[in-house]
Amino acid sequence: MRVLLVEDDTILGPAVRDQVRADGHSVDLVQRLDAAVDHVAVTAYDLILLDLMLPDGRGLIFLQNLRSKGAVTPVIILTAMDQISDRIEGLNAGADDYLVKPFDLSELSARLNAVARRYSGNPNPLIEIGDLTVDLATRNITKSGNRVTLTAREWVMFEAFAQNPGQLFSKTQLEDRLYSFDAEVESNTIEVHISRLRKKLGRDAIETERGMGYRLGPG
Repeated sequence: MRVLLVEDDTILGPAVRDQVRADGHSVDLVQRLDAAVDHVAVTAYDLILLDLMLPDGRGLIFLQNLRSKGAVTPVIILTAMDQISDRIEGLNAGADDYLVKPFDLSELSARLNAVARRYSGNPNPLIEIGDLTVDLATRNITKSGNRVTLTAREWVMFEAFAQNPGQLFSKTQLEDRLYSFDAEVESNTIEVHISRLRKKLGRDAIETERGMGYRLGPG
């Protein structure tokens, strides 16, 4: 997934960013709301992690503006504001989950993945695609009963296909899922990852629509 992290704490922000990256996601970290607005204007994020108290305003206003424009990107609030009234206000503003600081990073990972599954239409983490059995929660894949091991970036790509069967992904969309703004992307990176996925999962696991992109095979 491509994740936007809006957090101004110079210790917590990098820690959360590193945790989400270790989970195999691409993360853009910003410390101000104006930067967050600029980022969502040009990038289709799969999920936003949002602090409520930022140097240039309240995250709640950012969330309300996001929802007023019809954006359905899932948002998890990260905040030290732990009153029931604060949680109700955040959820009523359009948040999908609310995590109170300090929190365990492994709990953040679990909640992030759970919210992502709900939005993908696969609330059950266990899915079957042809001879593949995929556990989205543990990131385990078996092919005809045999374990298949993917690298972090291979998993990010495959997860996109698995959670959106039938959807065509362009090369640019896949690059957006794999890399943050500050990363350099080689021209053949996507093709290399697709080739490796086919070797591990089967030649027909990923279909190519020539000149358009890729989608999950029929299984």
